[in-house]
Amino acid sequence: MLDQYVDEGIPFLRSQNILPFRITTDNLKFISTSFHQRLRKSALRPGDVAVVRTGYPGTAAVVPDWLVEANCADLVVITPGSELDAFFLAAVFNSTWGVASVGGALVGSAQQHFNIGAARRLELHVPPLQTQRKITAILSAYDDLIENNNRRIKLLEEMFHRIHREWFVDFRYPGHEDVPIVDSRLGAIPERWRWTELRELAAESRIGVDPGTVDPATPYIGLEHMPERSIAIAEWGLASQAGSQKYEFKMGDVLFGKIRPYFHKVAVPPVEGICSTDAIVIRSRAPSLSGLVLAVVSSDAFVEEAVQTSQGTKMPRANWNVLERYPVALPPQSLIESFGSFMDDTVAVIHRLVMSNRNLGAARDLLLPRLVSGEIDVTDLNIAMPQVAA
Repeated sequence: MLDQYVDEGIPFLRSQNILPFRITTDNLKFISTSFHQRLRKSALRPGDVAVVRTGYPGTAAVVPDWLVEANCADLVVITPGSELDAFFLAAVFNSTWGVASVGGALVGSAQQHFNIGAARRLELHVPPLQTQRKITAILSAYDDLIENNNRRIKLLEEMFHRIHREWFVDFRYPGHEDVPIVDSRLGAIPERWRWTELRELAAESRIGVDPGTVDPATPYIGLEHMPERSIAIAEWGLASQAGSQKYEFKMGDVLFGKIRPYFHKVAVPPVEGICSTDAIVIRSRAPSLSGLVLAVVSSDAFVEEAVQTSQGTKMPRANWNVLERYPVALPPQSLIESFGSFMDDTVAVIHRLVMSNRNLGAARDLLLPRLVSGEIDVTDLNIAMPQVAA
C-alpha cells in the first residue's frame, strides 16, 4: 500500500483511524481515484459501521456524513439493514459483551484478528428499531459532549500556536510598534531581545524508575498513548502494566516522542507518573519559562529540526544533545511572564477538558452494556431520537 498513498485524494482509513464511536483523521492517508475504483469492495459509505480487525479488534465507529467517499484496509465493514441502527451496532461492539465476543472469535497465531466470517457468526440481542434509536440518543449525548470538548481543545491549541508565531517568530507582540528591529548574528530581532539556545530554558530529565517499585496505579504513558500533533494526552496505562525501566515525569514536564519524530508526538500530561524511555522528558528551568518551552518544542519548526537531525534509518531517533542547541529568540522578562501566564491558563483549560472527557467516557462505558443488554429498559422513555445515526 505504501506506493499507493498520495498527498490528496480519497480518504483511506486504517485501524488507527477507528476509535470507539468516532473516526479520527490523525495520520489519515489518501489514495487516488483510480485506485479507489479498483478497491470498490472495500469502499465506505456514510452510515456503514467500521470495525477494527487487528490491533484493537472489535473497536467500532459509524462512518459519518462528512466522509462522503472513502476506502479502507484491515477493517470489517458492515452495512446495517433497515431494522438495525448503525450507532446501536457500534455500541454493541464497543460494549463489554462486544469486546468479550470479539475476543472469543479472533483467529491467527502471531497476530490475532477479527475477520468477516467471525462477524457474520455473531448473534446479537437486537431490540425494536425504536428502542435502538432511544439507546442511540442516550449514548450520542455523551459522545456529543466529548466531541465538543475535543473541538475546544483543538481551538485552544491552534490559538496558542498562532500567538507563539506572532510574538516570537513574526515579532508582532503587544507594544512591538514602539520597538525598533536591530541586526543580530541570527537575523533581525527586536531591540532588547536576544538569541539563546533551548538548553538555557529547559533540560532533559532522565530519572529512571523501576515500575515494580511504585504504586501499581501510577499513570504510565507510552508512545502509543501520545496523540499526533496535539499536546492533550487523554489516555494512559498503569505502572502495573509496564515492564522494564521507565522515566519519571512531573506536572508541567513536556514529553517528546523521540522515535520517528515525524509523527509529531509532543504532549504535556495532566498527571504525574512514569513514561517510556522512548520519550524525552523536557523540564523547564523556571516556572515562568514552561509556556515558552512548550510552545517551542511543539512547534512545526522544532519537530522538523528533530526529524532532520534524527539518527538511524529504519527507526530514526531524535537526539536531545542536538536539540538542546535549538536557537530561541528571548524577549525581556515581562513578555516571557505574560506569555507564560497565558500558556499556563490555556494548558489548565485543556487539562480540565481532558479530565471531563475521561469522566464522560467512563460514565458512558458503565451505562453502555446495561443499555444494549436490555438491563435498563428505555422502551417507555420519552427521548428525542435522531432520524439517522451518523
